[in-house]
Amino acid sequence: MVFKKKEKPLVKSYVSNPDLITIKQEWPGTPLDQNGLFIYEEHPTVVNFRDVLKYMFQKNPQRQQKKTDTWRISVRTHEDWLSDATDKIVWLGHASFFIQLSGIRILIDPMFGKLPIVKRYSALPVPPEKLLNIDYILVSHAHYDHCDRKSIQLLSMNNPNAKILVGLKLDQLISKWVKNPVHSAGWYQQYRLDDALTITFLPARHWANRNTFDANKTLWGSFMIQSATRCIYFGGDSGHGSHFRTIGTLFPRIDVALIGAGAYAPTWFMAQHHQDPYNAVKAFNALGAETMIPFHYGTFDSADEPMGEPEVILNKLNQEAAINGRLKILELGEVFSV
Repeated sequence: MVFKKKEKPLVKSYVSNPDLITIKQEWPGTPLDQNGLFIYEEHPTVVNFRDVLKYMFQKNPQRQQKKTDTWRISVRTHEDWLSDATDKIVWLGHASFFIQLSGIRILIDPMFGKLPIVKRYSALPVPPEKLLNIDYILVSHAHYDHCDRKSIQLLSMNNPNAKILVGLKLDQLISKWVKNPVHSAGWYQQYRLDDALTITFLPARHWANRNTFDANKTLWGSFMIQSATRCIYFGGDSGHGSHFRTIGTLFPRIDVALIGAGAYAPTWFMAQHHQDPYNAVKAFNALGAETMIPFHYGTFDSADEPMGEPEVILNKLNQEAAINGRLKILELGEVFSV
């Protein structure tokens, strides 16, 4: 957790990867605070001990709802999608996605196992050993539910030529785990790739750590993935912020936006880390994308809301025509053709 310091976090400097292209005009680089830590300038993520204790010990107003909630996310276990060359998106659970564009195979935030404390409620649609011929592994940030050492090492063993794409300084950690090339970028920077694909690292309102003492020493973010004909946005973990509108302006033709819509209650504590379905829809509308695919629910029960609540609210908002585009709620292992 990012604990409050005596001084208010302020932007003091900027950093980027000098070897990469920056796509946003007059962008000075990813901001650092007075302690040299990465910071989301609009809403710096700061949590004090009192808030943590309040969150841990306060009564959950949805406790009874959670107790009686039997909803579990559906999982499709067919494997046909692994062997065809069509453009597709497949949700594997939590924030893990398989994406294929122009024959190029991508895995995002692979998390195939369990967390140290939080129980896993959804099975993987396919055995992870069958995820082969992967070209790129994208890791949005250092938190354990997105950056899992064992999952990355398994993929590395089976895909030794896969390139791993991360935010600034996260490459220093992952390079200790695997021999695959690991490339890092700052916000609004494009990775140097070898084929007909463009991947840009973009902002998110979040934070990152692996332990109590390394908060925000590595950069977190989101990704835009573009082929010659398709454009897919992965929002990563993010609270609501103006970066969604900025990204929508920079990328005016987004086909699909993968937006986190879980682990949001209580909002007074979680809003700076994750979006509830209402803000997820606002983010999608700000992006101006064609199709919204929600994620970050159904696998780990890591907040106060019932596990099935995100889908209930999203379907309600869709019926009310609050979504400026198409809502597609996926089952795990379901193929969405792009």
